[in-house]
Amino acid sequence: MLKRVDIVGNPNVGVFTLATDDLAIVPYNLLDEKAEIIKETLEVDVVKASISGSSLIGSLAVANSNGMVVSPHVLDREVKQFEDLGIDVATIPGRYTALGNIIAANDKGAIVSPFLSEEAINIIENTLDVNVEATSMVGSDIIGSLIQVTNKGFLISSQAVKSEIKFAQEVFGVEGDIGTVGRGIALVGACSIANSNGAIVAKDSTGPEMARVEEALGFLDDDF
Repeated sequence: MLKRVDIVGNPNVGVFTLATDDLAIVPYNLLDEKAEIIKETLEVDVVKASISGSSLIGSLAVANSNGMVVSPHVLDREVKQFEDLGIDVATIPGRYTALGNIIAANDKGAIVSPFLSEEAINIIENTLDVNVEATSMVGSDIIGSLIQVTNKGFLISSQAVKSEIKFAQEVFGVEGDIGTVGRGIALVGACSIANSNGAIVAKDSTGPEMARVEEALGFLDDDF
């Protein structure tokens, strides 16, 4: 299912929420009716939580079906909540806390910003159980904000070139394409959430943008 909805009052739905094929994690202050939209669209259970005491869950963590990597400032009670849900949680050392902005991952691979340390990359590889490649893309280090990726496809900033699209296909093991959401926003990772079942994009997304999202994330063969 593909929906354009005002979830958090601004286009940055991916900054506040995090989704995998198993679960969606949303802020405590998200309205129940909005949480229900996420549940229905992505076909997963929704859990309300925080990370480092913050509602910026999508910015402070990255997860796939194998585990979750989080800001080093995560609270013990937050880690316990995730572990009680059966999630393998690891903190990433260093001064970079906005992991969702600098890591894009599915169950097959991850692309991360090149300034992450070798130790950090090893933790990401072990926790998410994926091969990790570190590089800049479209002249930027905010990889997670530039890419929305699932186990069926990926949408990457409209500024990406063919070689970058091919590289992402090799790392993630799925096909993908360029695009925007929210009437021309190239930060598609920050302004959407998605899994193999569906996606939610910024409310102002146009029809052509929606069509590109549907194609890039591999939903065209689905019976909606």
